[in-house]
Amino acid sequence: MRRDPGRNLLRENIANIAARLMAEDGIEDYAQAKRKAARQAGAVDARQMPTNDEIDLALARYREVFQHDHSAQLRELRQLALDVMHEFAAFNPYLTGSVLRGSAGRYADIQLQLFCENPKSVEHHLLGRNVRYRSAENRFYAGDLELTAPVLIFERDGYDIYLTLLSPRDQRLALKTSPAGKPLERAKADAVAQLIAQS
Repeated sequence: MRRDPGRNLLRENIANIAARLMAEDGIEDYAQAKRKAARQAGAVDARQMPTNDEIDLALARYREVFQHDHSAQLRELRQLALDVMHEFAAFNPYLTGSVLRGSAGRYADIQLQLFCENPKSVEHHLLGRNVRYRSAENRFYAGDLELTAPVLIFERDGYDIYLTLLSPRDQRLALKTSPAGKPLERAKADAVAQLIAQS
C-alpha cells in the first residue's frame, strides 16, 4: 500500500498520544499534553508538533472508540456550569475552556469568566454562602497588552470551578492564553443552555 505523501505520521502519532493523555489522564493543557506526547513518541523537532485543532480531532476519534459515555459526562459538566452561571448571573458570567469546546475529560475543571466592576463583590458573594475558596492568578494577552486577573477556585460536586475576575472593559478584548495563541471562545448562559438542549 502506498503511503500518502501529504501525511506526517509522526505528527499524527503525537496528536493521538496527546489525545489519549487528555482523555485518560485528565490533562487540560494542550502544551503540556504535546510535550509529554512528543517525549513518548521520541520527537525532538518542534515543527512536528500538531495544532490544538489536530489534537481535538484525535480526541474526538479516541472518545468515539474508547469513551462512549463522554457525551453524557459532557452534558453533566455543562449543566453544572450553567447552574453556577445562574448563581453568579449578577457578575456577567461566560463559560470558556474545555467544557465549552466539548473536549473536557473526566477530571475537567469548569472555567468561567466573570466581568464585574469590583472583584471583591464576588468574594463577598462566596463568603455570604459559606463557600470555601482559594485564590490564584491567570495571565492573558490581547494584542500587545498583557493582563493579570485574579481567580477564585471552589469545589462543587467533585469538580473545581474557576472564576476568573475581569473588568467589564476586558469583555471587548479578544483574550488569549499566550501571545501567539488563538482568542479564547466564550459563551453566555443562554448559549450553554442551547448546547445542552442539542446534546
